Amino acid sequence: MVSEKVMNSRAVLRKELREARRALSAVQQEEAARSMAVQLNSLSLLDRARNVAGYLVNDGEVNLKPYIDSQWQNNPSKQFALPVLHPVRKGHLLFLFYSRHTRLVRNKYNIEEPALSCQNVLPTSQCDVILMPLVGFDTKGNRLGMGGGYYDRTLAFTQTTSHSYDQLVSNKPKLVGIAHDIQEVNSLPIAPWDVPLDAIVTPTRTLLFDNA
Repeated sequence: MVSEKVMNSRAVLRKELREARRALSAVQQEEAARSMAVQLNSLSLLDRARNVAGYLVNDGEVNLKPYIDSQWQNNPSKQFALPVLHPVRKGHLLFLFYSRHTRLVRNKYNIEEPALSCQNVLPTSQCDVILMPLVGFDTKGNRLGMGGGYYDRTLAFTQTTSHSYDQLVSNKPKLVGIAHDIQEVNSLPIAPWDVPLDAIVTPTRTLLFDNA
C-alpha cells in the first residue's frame, strides 16, 4: 500500500517537472534531440538490438526522431516500433512496427501512434530495447512517468518469478529511460509497481544500472 503522502508527493513532482520540460525553448529542444541521438548511437546495448521500441514526442519530451532517422539511414536492419493504446486490455500498451511509411493516427491523449494493424504487432517480449519517456528520474534508476501506469502494467511480466514466465523473463527487453537533464531529482518517492530501468539517457550522459 502506497501512502497518500507519497502519492501526493509524486503528483506535485510530476506537475513541476512536466512544466519545466514544456518551458524549454524550441532551440533547446532541437539541441537536446541532436545530443540524444549522439548518446543513443554510442550505447552498446542499443547497438546490439534488432527490435527497438521508442515513442513520438509529446508534452516536452526529448524527441527521438533524429536518432531513429540516423538508424534508418545507417542501420536499415534495425526495426523500430511505437506504443499504441491496447484496444482490449485497458491500461496496457501494444507495440507496432514503425517505418517511414507507417500511417499515424491520434489517440485519446492526442498523441500520434501507428494505425492498429494486427500483422504489424511486435510482442513486447520480442522487443530487445524499449526507450521510455520519463517525467522524472534519480541516479538510482527510479523513474516517474506520466501517471497512467501504461508502461508499468505492460512490463509487469518482466518482474515475475513464476516458472511459467521463465522464457519471457530470460528474453525481457532492456528498459532505457529518456529524459532531459532538468528532469533529474535527488530522490524519487517510489511505488511498488514501478518497473526498474536498465539505463537512463539524457542529452549529456548515460547512467547504467546493475542489470544493464
